[in-house]
Amino acid sequence: MRELSLHILDTLENSLEAGATRLELVIDEDSKHDLLRIRVSDNGRGMDTEMTRRVLDPFFTTRTTRHVGLGLPLFAAAAERCNGRLHIQSQPGVGTTVIAEFQHSHMDRSPLGDLPKTLMAVLLSERPVDLYYRHTVNGESFELDTAAIRRELGDVPISHPRIRSWLSEAIKEGLADIQESAT
Repeated sequence: MRELSLHILDTLENSLEAGATRLELVIDEDSKHDLLRIRVSDNGRGMDTEMTRRVLDPFFTTRTTRHVGLGLPLFAAAAERCNGRLHIQSQPGVGTTVIAEFQHSHMDRSPLGDLPKTLMAVLLSERPVDLYYRHTVNGESFELDTAAIRRELGDVPISHPRIRSWLSEAIKEGLADIQESAT
């Protein structure tokens, strides 16, 4: 995949497939330690130890519509190619956490890509989900919690055209602000 946001989207979609109603995406960019860490956590059905080991095998999938599951193996390969690693923690009935670490400055590291579109794709999916998102660049952070936004909106759905537009712009502006402040 050409952008890390596509790996993130695939991982978030896996969480939705696992029945998650609450997702967390935390991205930390730390130039001082030359580290990019992406953490996706969910409250989905989780996996036992055996399944957790098998999900990095490209010929293993729980889906019945195909015979391979390339998402997490490709994410792991992208991290390893950049002097990093991918780690999965999961517990049945509790949820799953996927952590990918990259050498931030590595010449083969893919760009993050279009995170606002990635997040909106998840938030506007058919499955109702709340997302906590925090992105930190060299100590400057942007946070978004759709559970808090939904409480403020009351009966107005996030999918309402004005809310959808506002949310997308808020994410874009928040990311631009931390990038600018961090330099």
